[in-house]
Amino acid sequence: MKFRQLVLAAAVAAAGVTSALVPSLASAQAKEQFFPVLPYRTGAYAPNGVPWANGYADYLKLINARDGGINGVKITFEECDTAYATDRGVECYERLKGKAQGGIFQPLSTGITFALTEKAPTDKNPLITGGYGRSESSDGQVFKWNFPLQGTYWSGADIIMQHITKKEGGNIKGKKIALVYHDSPYGKEPIPLLQERAKMQGFDLQLLPVTAPGVEQKATWLQVRQARPDYVLLWGWGVMNSAALKEAVATGYPREKMYGVWWSAAEPDVKDVGEAAKGYTGLVATGEGGKVIADIKTHVHGKKQGTGPAEEVGTTLYNRGLVSAALAVEAVRQAQSRYGKGKVMTGEQIRWGLENLTLDQKALDKLGLGTVMQPLSTSCLDHEGSRSARLHTWDGKKWNYVSDWIEADTSIIKPLVKQYADKYAAEKKLTRRTPADCQS
Repeated sequence: MKFRQLVLAAAVAAAGVTSALVPSLASAQAKEQFFPVLPYRTGAYAPNGVPWANGYADYLKLINARDGGINGVKITFEECDTAYATDRGVECYERLKGKAQGGIFQPLSTGITFALTEKAPTDKNPLITGGYGRSESSDGQVFKWNFPLQGTYWSGADIIMQHITKKEGGNIKGKKIALVYHDSPYGKEPIPLLQERAKMQGFDLQLLPVTAPGVEQKATWLQVRQARPDYVLLWGWGVMNSAALKEAVATGYPREKMYGVWWSAAEPDVKDVGEAAKGYTGLVATGEGGKVIADIKTHVHGKKQGTGPAEEVGTTLYNRGLVSAALAVEAVRQAQSRYGKGKVMTGEQIRWGLENLTLDQKALDKLGLGTVMQPLSTSCLDHEGSRSARLHTWDGKKWNYVSDWIEADTSIIKPLVKQYADKYAAEKKLTRRTPADCQS
């Protein structure tokens, strides 16, 4: 390794950034597509953050190993651990944004997303916030650089409420619904949708914030025991989820009446509770493994290149990270279809690719993703692309699907999106994009 590369590698290590291909940093900028990664492998949320990060990294490795890159363009990536802290997330963004001529950032945190939403337009770095972030950012006419692909928290909350309404025979008037939520931008996101549905459907909504990280919830569950809600919605992350389930057990609240968002319904959330969590139900936006999982086992883990333990491949959060990487890769591939196959794409070009994604079932099957994710199609008007999920229930040992795919009700969500997007535009003195800009 040349002296300059050694210095670069040492600087990266000193900065706390892990690199996928440190020896080729100098050449990567010219010949390879760089993917910045902002995971959290440390801190209170690491048990949930690690499998996502491993799935993300393994998919990028798969594209190199199986396909030789994106139309021949090899992928390089570097991680900067945010520990789920907004200030560290911004620091990591600033540290990695100069590694290429724009890149896709996935903040994996609603708080970090709020901060980066202000920076992305200036830096021309698109943001994928798959299943998190600002719900109103599905409006691409206001949020040109944000892409909450595969569902926002408003979509998630709506799907859960559709399921509960159906379970109650179509009428939940007079019912009590409690939202136990992480007291952060993430946890507060579903509140406008739930308030809107409460007005429409006549149920009583109780809001119960939990201070991060969420280990101490006794006071919250005392309120649950006193109010005796018909259902509890859990909007937690990391240790907060298992703590909530343990408190539900301690207070005698039926787990069968608890519903979690997709970040509250994975293996790490229930494994420590085990049989006692039986009956707990949560959203999941990904499906079973299929060909892509087999390919990762063959081309990545089979060659001792896996990022984490082999037994983690195919689990709920691992698949979520895998799909997040796939969306980024396909955005680059779509950008190449317009700006040149076999070329490294800039942030502006990738942004166009994200806004013009069409992944139908045939395309997903070809990529080996047909059973892992739902078809998706974006446009200038719609940066969400798809808004479907299904529910799975913990049987004490494993998750089992208990619903078909349910699509969020856009007749309820779209007016909310426009209301909040218009408010943001007014605050930031933005004008909606013109038809001409939508073609750019």
